[in-house]
Amino acid sequence: MTAALLLEQLINGLTLGGIYALVALGYTLVYGVLRMINFAHSELFMGGAVVGWAVLTVFPVHGVGAVALTFVTAMAVVGGFAVLLDRVAYAPLRRAPRLMPLISAIGASLVLQNAVFLWRDNQLPFPSPVSVRTHALGPVTVTDIQIFIIATSVALMALLTVFIQKTRMGKALRAVSQDAATAELMGIPVSRLIALTFFIGGALGAAAGVLNGLYYGSVKYNMGFVPGVKAFTAAVLGGIGNVPGAMLGGFLLGLVEALGVAFLPEPAWKDVFAFGLLILVLVVRPAGLLGENVAEKV
Repeated sequence: MTAALLLEQLINGLTLGGIYALVALGYTLVYGVLRMINFAHSELFMGGAVVGWAVLTVFPVHGVGAVALTFVTAMAVVGGFAVLLDRVAYAPLRRAPRLMPLISAIGASLVLQNAVFLWRDNQLPFPSPVSVRTHALGPVTVTDIQIFIIATSVALMALLTVFIQKTRMGKALRAVSQDAATAELMGIPVSRLIALTFFIGGALGAAAGVLNGLYYGSVKYNMGFVPGVKAFTAAVLGGIGNVPGAMLGGFLLGLVEALGVAFLPEPAWKDVFAFGLLILVLVVRPAGLLGENVAEKV
């Protein structure tokens, strides 16, 4: 492999990894607070792309303002929908056995996917609100979209980290994740923080969907399935329930996939390469790269 090809694949891997990491954060936030896997999160990713497509189609404007409008609208709409999804599909099952919310999440995922399928079953071209330019980076070139995706994903992850670690509400959220019952006895509004968790996770998933639409230039009703599985893999790889672990797992998975395309004889084998890495890490460290082995509450 030449140095130019290696550098090009590293850039591609960071771009893809940024998208995976944003989606993985939604999985890990909900798991960290409720100890459940929201398998409908991949459809929130798809929903963000659909809302972004609708905004740019209804308001065919261009420039940085159009990009900002698309992100704000998609994140607000999908974040609000994620809160509604929790109220309808998950909140009634808070005290049910853990298998019940999992089945409800799978059902919600299928309902959302088929709802979009009934509306539009074809692939929709994602409008580009800005002109894409290329820049020379040594022996390779990088596009504005790649730079934007990497910068946006890192910025959103940094903001989330500061929110969780430094703000009063973030500390309350960490208290709820450790012991919701005790946190409620101490006057922490657990229900509101759970809603906030779903809103943040949905908003990050929507941002990833818009970035995916800008990068690949298309939207489809089933576009969330594969990235959703990959993002869940990234969350498990880094340590499910661990925010830095989700970031690390997303970028690592993106890099592994990109390098796998260069090394392997068939590009389709990149999935085998990525999931093989997951199996290897879980065999060596079952809690994930940054996860901690903790006693299960009963």
